[in-house]
Amino acid sequence: MTLKIGALSLDSAVALAPMAGVTNIAFRTLCREQELERTGTVSGLYICEMITARALVHRNEKTLHMTTFGPQEDVRSLQLYTVDPEYTFKAAKMIADEGIADHIDMNFGCPVPKVTKRGGGSALPYKRRLFGNIIAAAVKGVEGTNIPVTVKFRMGIDHDHLTHLDAGRIAAEEGAAAVTLHARTAAERYSGDAHWDEIGKLKEHLAHTGIPVLGNGDIFKPTDAIDMIKASGCDGVVVGRGCLGRPWLFAGLSAAMRGKEIPPEPTLGEVTRIIYRHAELLVEHEGETKGCRDMRKHMGWYLRGFPVGGDFRGALARISTLRELKEALAPWEDSEALAEDSDSARGRQGSPAKVSLPEGWLDDPQDATVPEGAEIMHSGG
Repeated sequence: MTLKIGALSLDSAVALAPMAGVTNIAFRTLCREQELERTGTVSGLYICEMITARALVHRNEKTLHMTTFGPQEDVRSLQLYTVDPEYTFKAAKMIADEGIADHIDMNFGCPVPKVTKRGGGSALPYKRRLFGNIIAAAVKGVEGTNIPVTVKFRMGIDHDHLTHLDAGRIAAEEGAAAVTLHARTAAERYSGDAHWDEIGKLKEHLAHTGIPVLGNGDIFKPTDAIDMIKASGCDGVVVGRGCLGRPWLFAGLSAAMRGKEIPPEPTLGEVTRIIYRHAELLVEHEGETKGCRDMRKHMGWYLRGFPVGGDFRGALARISTLRELKEALAPWEDSEALAEDSDSARGRQGSPAKVSLPEGWLDDPQDATVPEGAEIMHSGG
């Protein structure tokens, strides 16, 4: 199953969802390497961490570092967080003029209270005119190039304030090349089951536009992607939490989408080598001290379901050099053990909660006023 987004053509309709602190150049490279090793090809779309439009325009050092792409990344895909049409235009034009990326994805899906209480993330599509103005600004910023602008959003603030059909229509009208729906409301966060039927409703709603509709939510194994497409008719899938500690998942998804045999899950011995490679890539990007420190959070995800005991897990959570990591992994490098329940839900789940919003936010859905204080200066979530 292939996917065309504007001028981009993908051999499989699978995309890596941006995740703060995870989908940096190291993880994207690792996912690509795993797909190539296990299937003989690299076919999906790998999107970098979220970048804040204002921080990019002001050339924030951390933000510019986060826009690092590798020479092997044939499609450099960048996600923008923004609430202001002016900064959106400037950021998109900067990306185009300086050749920073080949694809811009716009993030309106974040349900985190510190974002929504300022009118950003998944709160913003409720303001229809503002939402449309932002997308139009991004499209105008890349005018005359082959850079497609895509838009990701949720079903709405809650089930009393659904916006996904309007958001999809507006995105298409303003020139978006594709849309992605995380099939939950902001209030649901990551809890319960994703509503794949709502992806189908959006696909039907936008059928006359011809733009692709991608689905996001509860893709934890290759067959989940096939099931989502069958259930909703969507044109592709976007995978986030399912790949935490499982960068090889994209190989399985790619194979499933192309009707090929799905590669087997790796043994613990194989996973130790993948862990070390991940750490190597982080050290290349961030230096040994920060790279090894950042690697610690991945250990629990990688070891989920493996019978390794608390001492080993604890040792990996304390590593500070590649040498320490190599020594800690050595006793398990020949293990043939397989993880139990490796393809179940992982990452954030939690419970539904009332969405924090600016005072009076729900009063006028046509208000185009830029929310004060929501255009944060840092990137990455």
